[in-house]
Amino acid sequence: MKKVYFYATCLGSAAMQEMVVNAIKLLRKEGVEVIFKKNQTCCGQPAFNSGYFKESKEVALYNIQQFKEGYPIVVPSGSCAGMMSHDYLELFKEDKEFDKVRSFSSQVIELSQYLDEVLKVDYEDRGESVKVTWHSNCHALRVQKSIEASKNLIKRLKNVELVPLEFEEECCGFGGTFSIKEPEISNAMAMQKIKDIQNSGAQYVISGDGGCLLNIKGTMERIGSEVKGVHLYDFLLKRIEGVRL
Repeated sequence: MKKVYFYATCLGSAAMQEMVVNAIKLLRKEGVEVIFKKNQTCCGQPAFNSGYFKESKEVALYNIQQFKEGYPIVVPSGSCAGMMSHDYLELFKEDKEFDKVRSFSSQVIELSQYLDEVLKVDYEDRGESVKVTWHSNCHALRVQKSIEASKNLIKRLKNVELVPLEFEEECCGFGGTFSIKEPEISNAMAMQKIKDIQNSGAQYVISGDGGCLLNIKGTMERIGSEVKGVHLYDFLLKRIEGVRL
């Protein structure tokens, strides 16, 4: 039996607990034993992006201590997975702990990559016909490079039509601390993203990143959009279980 660590992320633990549970269910349906470390914490990305490199290192070393065994560390977020698998290496590139960090980072994989590339899942779609579109999270696209795997999972669902956005790779305006520091610019970017989503004719917009989803979904709800935002792992589980969104 395969064993993995599951890293829930801050947003997963604080705001998207159902997604965390559903992501774990997707792994267990494939016969994977999931190890959840209750003392896990932030990946350190907010501090890293704000220039607090010393504090980021402390968080990284704490995480490395938590996940001691050599199991894959599965992360349901391209942002956090990218931070842990790539940005940690940049953070420690001239540090005496680099070899330890490199070993840890090599274990990190985004959940869609694990499902698509490692487990090569075969899903039976039990949902009704639906048209969806996809938002590519910046970090997942450019750092973790997990977008193709995420889309592959959606394409496995026979009753789901995945329509492209014209500006799929444009940022939604979240950007972690950016949305707090520059709320007016962030909102303008979100509105442009939502215009693109509405023009697609999709009923749902799917994202594999909690921050982007909170930003896009929250803005759509405020303006009364009929398009619904849904996290990738919530969407996948409901489709294969035949549960309505």
